[in-house]
Amino acid sequence: MIDIKEIEERVILVGVSTSDGDDTEASLKELSELVKTAGAVSVGTLIQNREAVHPGTYLGTGKISELKDYLDAEGATGIVCDDELSPAQLRNLESLLDVKVMDRTLVILDIFASRASTREGKIQVELAQLRYRAARLVGLRNSLSRLGGGIGTRGPGEKKLEVDRRLIHQRISALKAELEDVKRHRETTRKQRERNHMPVAAIVGYTNAGKSTLLNTLTDADVLSEDKLFATLDPTTRELPLPDGETVLLTDTVGFIRKLPHHLVEAFKSTLEEAKYADMILHVVDASNPYMDIQMHTVYETLKSLEVMGKTVITLFNKIDRMEELPILRDFQADETLCISAKTGTGLLELKELLARILRESKIYLERLYPYSDAGKIQLIRKYGQLLSEEYKENGIAVTAYMPAELIGKI
Repeated sequence: MIDIKEIEERVILVGVSTSDGDDTEASLKELSELVKTAGAVSVGTLIQNREAVHPGTYLGTGKISELKDYLDAEGATGIVCDDELSPAQLRNLESLLDVKVMDRTLVILDIFASRASTREGKIQVELAQLRYRAARLVGLRNSLSRLGGGIGTRGPGEKKLEVDRRLIHQRISALKAELEDVKRHRETTRKQRERNHMPVAAIVGYTNAGKSTLLNTLTDADVLSEDKLFATLDPTTRELPLPDGETVLLTDTVGFIRKLPHHLVEAFKSTLEEAKYADMILHVVDASNPYMDIQMHTVYETLKSLEVMGKTVITLFNKIDRMEELPILRDFQADETLCISAKTGTGLLELKELLARILRESKIYLERLYPYSDAGKIQLIRKYGQLLSEEYKENGIAVTAYMPAELIGKI
């Protein structure tokens, strides 16, 4: 007897090229990587050129007929559309093609479900999945019943499709309440950092740009680092000592991707907001990727949607060890740029020196003579600032230092 969970999912990738300027071929190439990460095999692609996506069936009638023949010829078990399908599109394609129908959002949600390891991550993923499935309950029940395993069955799983919408919405409400608790804990941690006046740099970037590798190399964080999309999901924060004795907190965030499902953005808002409350942004870019410019645009658009504005941005053109000849790399939206290799360590000393300089420039230079009765204030300088020198004289202690502006009144 064949175990249906061992049946390999063979899918055809389907995209619609419209006049919106999006590179459909590049998007489908990325979708192929997503499908591979989710554990399926793409056996072909089909693109239709249209003014707009068909509101009822995603593709036009003629292209659906062509796709049906393509499915039979390749022995494919399903299709993956490059856009998020509406409930009507999902139901109609399912009926017309008689195969498993998935979309980009379902694949990304499935990958997230397999990557989540912490309580917060699992709550966020399940919440995003249930929000997505609530509106597509009927179509998805038919689609996912075709195979016992495969894409779309991780996380809450098929049992969630067997309950009615009322129960799903009850579960969504419970998850949102749990997430609020987690959010309050995150805000408490954030306020503690603010009280300690510890500067924070959020590491952002397109998925698989090398964010976790950078964090590992700089801080020995031991975060999972693989050449895969969304290899890590849960954020990690580590301390990074700088050459001048200052310390900065580095926070890794979930990778961005084009057409990032709004369900995920909403569910992961508390995680993604780490960038919103950081002092500076480290934007990691895969300089070896031919679609680098598109990926950079996606990152900035996502940051804009999260209202991450007015931060010092350092763009790190990563993976230069993969390039025989280094091209001219520019980012006109960044305050600073640097070419690095997180894998080999090239450019990381320069990055530490750059971080130290930026932090120093954000502080106020101080020259002051403290009477011995106020010696305790020098301890505040040591704790929250950068003590450059102290000289003991007859009438007191001469100090030069850099201090955060908000603490000048306390010393």
